[in-house]
Formats: sequence, C-alpha cells, structure tokens
Amino acid sequence: MARDFDDDAPRRIQDANDLILARQRDADERIYVVTTNLVIDAQEQLARRRRLDRIWHAGAVISWLSLLAAVIGTGLAWVTTGDPARFVVGDLICGSLLLMSLLALFGVRFAGRKVSSRQRLEAHLASTQESQWKQKVKNNPDLDDRRKLYREEVTAAIEQYQADSRKYRAIHNGLQTLIMIGSASTTTIAALDTGKELSWQSVTLTVISFAITVAAMFTGYYKFRERSYFLQQTADAIEEEANAVRLGIGPYSEYGPGREDEALKLFTQRVEDHRNEQRRRQQQLDQPADQAAPSSQPPMA
Repeated sequence: MARDFDDDAPRRIQDANDLILARQRDADERIYVVTTNLVIDAQEQLARRRRLDRIWHAGAVISWLSLLAAVIGTGLAWVTTGDPARFVVGDLICGSLLLMSLLALFGVRFAGRKVSSRQRLEAHLASTQESQWKQKVKNNPDLDDRRKLYREEVTAAIEQYQADSRKYRAIHNGLQTLIMIGSASTTTIAALDTGKELSWQSVTLTVISFAITVAAMFTGYYKFRERSYFLQQTADAIEEEANAVRLGIGPYSEYGPGREDEALKLFTQRVEDHRNEQRRRQQQLDQPADQAAPSSQPPMA
C-alpha cells in the first residue's frame, strides 16, 4: 500500500507557520533596534544643534553689547571730559570681549557646517519617534509589560525634574548674587560721587541700578526659585514611590509575592498623580500673579 504523504500535512503546515512567525518577530526586533538607534542619533544631533545655537546667540549678544558699551563709554568720556582716551581701559575690555565673541561665532559656524538646521532636525526627530511609536504599537505589549516599561521610564522623569530644578536654582542664585553685589556697589559708588556733574561714578551708578532692576524683574516674573522648589519636590515624591515599590514598603507593603501587578498598578496611578500635580503647579506659575497662585508656597530661602 502506497504511503499517504498528506498524513503529516498539519504538522508541516504548523512548522512552516511557526518559522514564519519566528522570522517575523526577529525582523520586528531588528527594525525596532534600528528605529531606536535612529531616534537616539536624532536626539543627539538636535542637542548638538541647540548647544551651537545657544553659543551663537550668546556670542552675538556679547559682541553687540561690547560694541555698544565701547561706543557709549567713549562718547560719554568725550562729552564729560573732552578726552575720549580716558575710556581707553574700557575700550580695551570691550575690544577683548568683542574679539572673543567673534572667535566663538566663527568656531560655532565652523563646527555646525555638517549639522542640519534646528527645524530640519526637529522634523527628523518627530518622524523617527513616530516610526518608533508605530513599531511599539505593532508589537502591542500587554498591560503588565506596559506597566513594567513605565516603571523603568520613571527614572528618566526623575532625572529630568532634578536637572530642571538645578537649572532654575542656579539661575535664581545667580540673579540673587547680582542683586546683592549690585546693591553694595551702588551704595559704595553713591558715597564716592560727591559732584553733581556727569562723571564715571554717576554713569556706573546708573548702569548698576539698571542691572539690579532688570534682575529683580526677571526674578519676580519667571519665579525661578518657586519652579526649582516644586520640581525638586515632585522628583523627591516620585523617587520615594519608586523606592517604595522596589522594596515593598509603605503603601506597597500589603502586596506580597504574586501580587506585583497590583503593586505596579498602584505605583503607576500614584506617580501619574504626582506628575499631574506638577503640571498644575507649572500652569499656575505661568499665570499672572493677580489671577492665580500656587497652592503651596516654597519656604523662604
């Protein structure tokens, strides 16, 4: 009796389907890795372009201010004393700043020759992130996997809050230092200025008073100290939640072995509450002072 080769057809079909699915998963993983690398590369390129742009803007501002200060100082020296050479020291300082800023501008232009514009890099990053998002959706992880991934991504959120907090704290401290030094300098120069005619003391007094006023306005308007306080408070709260769920203490102490999914669900909800509270505070800080105020004020420095 001849052998019927169709008797193992279901097994061979199943093996073929399993092989196809395995190859498809391998291809999806490779595509995801490539897409992730593209996103990382786009982020690095955009960060480099932003750094170059910041240096370019700072160099342009310093160059223009140096040139303006040299012209105004020389003009005032000529008007008050009739001898423009009396401002030669200021001209040398302004000239040095102008030269350094021009060199910085030249260096930024040279370093950014092979870097695309900021708009193009932002568009490229958005495109690669969309591709990565589509790849994640295609993989369609279950709820437990998404919660575990969320728990790992919380670390990045904590670091971002802490970095922003340090930035605003540094800005606030710098402006506060300028106010204190400027106030002391104003008092000293005012005591030395005994004449009523226009002199270098009165000019310096005016410039310092202007700088103090501007620093006080920026400090009161942007609320750097309040932003730093609330960001650090949110970062500490999220870090406390991450440590608690990792060690099984606090609100997560009742979730023993086998109940990790419930603990992760509670962890996700509590972290989202902290982040929503931070967004609400951020919106209140951005509103005018006569419309809204943060629910809790930071302690006095």
